[in-house]
Amino acid sequence: MAYDKKFMRLAANEAQKNVGTQIGGPFGTVIVKDGTIVAQGKNSVLSNDDPTAHGEIQTIRKACKKLKTHDLSGCELYTNAYPCPMCLGAIIWSNIKTCYYGNTPEDADKIGFRDDVMYKFLDSGSTDKSTLNLEQHDRDLTIKAFQDFKENESSTVY
Repeated sequence: MAYDKKFMRLAANEAQKNVGTQIGGPFGTVIVKDGTIVAQGKNSVLSNDDPTAHGEIQTIRKACKKLKTHDLSGCELYTNAYPCPMCLGAIIWSNIKTCYYGNTPEDADKIGFRDDVMYKFLDSGSTDKSTLNLEQHDRDLTIKAFQDFKENESSTVY
């Protein structure tokens, strides 16, 4: 499918619903498959007391539940703002290959959202201990589950 402005309007409307509320930030998302809306949602970080309840994440969860699969291949995602690193990861993990966005990371920064901290952390090669002290320990204890998984699981992608 090609870009369709009506779906971006719906994503923008989802975002607008949060303005002036204590639900979450002004972020909305629509997931479409074959020109049909599968799911739509908005950020609910504040109302759910959940920092992962971003619009993209909420909508991916709804779409997966509706389609009864973890694999959203063939779907497209419309969001009113460039996805944060967490949401980008979820989009990629869910096999969505096309993501249309409206606002830029700089636009989000101008209204107080701190995605830039995460981009800088990722760019630093995980060495910025003031953001997160990320240390590896005891791989010999943790690798067994991975080895057993490789031996016992089929080629299913998770």
